Amino acid sequence: MSGVPEFAFVKTAACRDKKVGNCPEVALNVPGVVALRDSERPDTIVTMTATQWTDLAAAVKAGEYDLST
Repeated sequence: MSGVPEFAFVKTAACRDKKVGNCPEVALNVPGVVALRDSERPDTIVTMTATQWTDLAAAVKAGEYDLST
């Protein structure tokens, strides 16, 4: 597919253990784009800007997406 960037996805340290199942993967190698995918569904990729990523990370840290409530 022409025009689609080649993302270099990485997992968090906790997910590098072979005993861990699916994990979120993040690619930061394409300037201005953050790409996310689930290791069990690698063909589904969500992209956002660096600013959107920063806003999402801040919201997660602030507990806005806390599923325990």
